[in-house]
Amino acid sequence: SPWGVPAAPAAAPISLAEVMSEELADHLQKKEFKVLEPSPAPTAVPDIPPDVDFDTSDDLLIAQMLQKQFDKEYDSALGKEERNMNRNSKVTVSYSKYRMVPETRIWDDSDEDEEDMYFTQDDGKRDWDVFETNEKEVGDMPRCGFKVIGDKIVTKHDREISQRENAKRIMEFPPGIETGDGGGFDMQLSNKVYNKIRNFSVKEGKRKNRVGDKEDKAVAEQAVDPQTRLLLYKLVNGGVLDGINGVISTGKEAVIMHADGGPGPERDTNEPMNVPKECAVKVFKTTLNEFKTRDKYIRDDYRFKDRFSKQNPRKVIHMWAEKELHNLAKMAKGGIRVPEIVVLKKHVLIMSFIGREGKPAPKLKDAADQMSAKDLDMAYQQVVEMMEQLYTVCHLVHADLSEYNILWYEKEVWFIDVSQAVEPIHPSGLDFLLRDCTNVCNFFSKRGVDCLEPHELFSKVSGLEVDGGTEAEIVCQIRNYQKSQAAQSNNSKGGLEDEDNFEYCWEH
Repeated sequence: SPWGVPAAPAAAPISLAEVMSEELADHLQKKEFKVLEPSPAPTAVPDIPPDVDFDTSDDLLIAQMLQKQFDKEYDSALGKEERNMNRNSKVTVSYSKYRMVPETRIWDDSDEDEEDMYFTQDDGKRDWDVFETNEKEVGDMPRCGFKVIGDKIVTKHDREISQRENAKRIMEFPPGIETGDGGGFDMQLSNKVYNKIRNFSVKEGKRKNRVGDKEDKAVAEQAVDPQTRLLLYKLVNGGVLDGINGVISTGKEAVIMHADGGPGPERDTNEPMNVPKECAVKVFKTTLNEFKTRDKYIRDDYRFKDRFSKQNPRKVIHMWAEKELHNLAKMAKGGIRVPEIVVLKKHVLIMSFIGREGKPAPKLKDAADQMSAKDLDMAYQQVVEMMEQLYTVCHLVHADLSEYNILWYEKEVWFIDVSQAVEPIHPSGLDFLLRDCTNVCNFFSKRGVDCLEPHELFSKVSGLEVDGGTEAEIVCQIRNYQKSQAAQSNNSKGGLEDEDNFEYCWEH
């Protein structure tokens, strides 16, 4: 066709025989060997004049400068193209991510500029204290409460002035409020923020004083306060104790320590003070945490109620220690196995140590696992016998008798922690006795001991007939006995008014 493109001559087809011929293979091999031949030797380099400098240390700097110039020209051209693209359109297209140098700087050297400006500035114009500078600008506020500064009327309630005054006051707070250098910049605090910081500062100061005073006066779990430590030093220096070996037990109300008995204090009388070889030092805790619910043992006890109402809460602990001293003396006089009393100093009670060579006798709770059935039955009989003897002879109720307050030592039971013991005529004395009977019966019955029911043990110890039934019925019967006892005590009250009740109770 005259309008068409002339067709290229078609290549002659190559037969398979020609491809596989030896002639073609030889041609290809020679071509390959020609590629692998070594390159010809380089031509000789012309001589370099001796005055040419070979130092290339500035090449990197020159390359960086050239690259920076290239990036600048590239970004300039990119910006022109972006402006041509957008023109007056409301929707613009940004080429910022294609720039070589970002429009926003990713570093900030403003500190260096400010530092240079700071050192080059005249000392007369330099602000050493922003608070003082601002006061000079505003000046003293007149009594009318406002003044004219330029074209502006400034009152004493101006926001900036008030916030600067708050910042100035906060710099005078006691240590603990980290404010930094408020005078180095124009610091302003709103009234809300200032009041919160001030209230926090006042509360924190009171808390620190309260905690510090409490830590100085309180007996902790494993340590003693300085006042208690001084009492112990006096006991050692006075000869009552030879040395204190450390804490052996901690309870809800006291810390028990082991001590070596001393020769005894020097006295004018010929009667020596019998201090055992090993002593137990009972330090009653003075934190009052455990005594908040125990005041009923003293407040409702007629032997102490006249004195209790006149004491502050902290001195109640001293009365609590004194109460244990008298209860121990009364129990020991009635034949109850209790620790022997040595001396009482405020809230520190020295007693004989139940144990041997610093090893305390185990509590009945811990010893029961190694006791035989015969020993458990023996312990139960001893506990019941001592409860009867405590009620009938000593006229006391333990009020907290359980396996935790009974020691097992040399096949015998010992009563400890008797500070809460009260007389049966106490308004809650019979309730406490029923609780003791319930604790004893529950403990021994769980270990297979054939024991009485709580109400039966109550009748055996107190001699009051209580019929079985629900717990509420038993408690109701006991309350009736208490009411009758209270009526009898009121009728016979006149016989005891002429004597000192406190001394009378220990003699009788």
